[in-house]
Amino acid sequence: MEMISERLVPASREAVWEALNSPEVLRSCIAGCQKLEATDTDVYDVLMAVKIGPVSAKFQGTMTLSDIVPPESYAIGFEGRGGMAGFAKGCATVKLVAPPEGGGTLLQYEVQAQVGGKLAQLGARLIDSSARKMADDFFARFVAHFATPAGDETGDEPLLEANRA
Repeated sequence: MEMISERLVPASREAVWEALNSPEVLRSCIAGCQKLEATDTDVYDVLMAVKIGPVSAKFQGTMTLSDIVPPESYAIGFEGRGGMAGFAKGCATVKLVAPPEGGGTLLQYEVQAQVGGKLAQLGARLIDSSARKMADDFFARFVAHFATPAGDETGDEPLLEANRA
């Protein structure tokens, strides 16, 4: 599975970078994430409850950050095991850039992942649509993290860019 997309986040590049490196923020933004704890420099233990089609499982694994260029980019490696449900592994690159029209930060990402076991038997369409939904849910929560205070009556909602692929 491959997914390439970008999202406009209504915050400075430094604030977005800080949030992307905060286990607490990430844990609150990743649906089903039950644990995201640092075990070493740039290495995290992850526990997630996932439901894809008829398959529900808890995936335990690791996430490793590499090629770190603050506050511009990094690479993420991930690997998880879900018992009888199978496994998931892959990598992602994340880049933060100033959008051409100014205001906010454009978060660009590219993900490549593999699944095996019962998950692989579900078919690429179901896995791809589930992965896109998980990404959409993550970004809705992540952008909401930067939302204006409740007292602001502008009524403006944060912008989300649509998936390109």
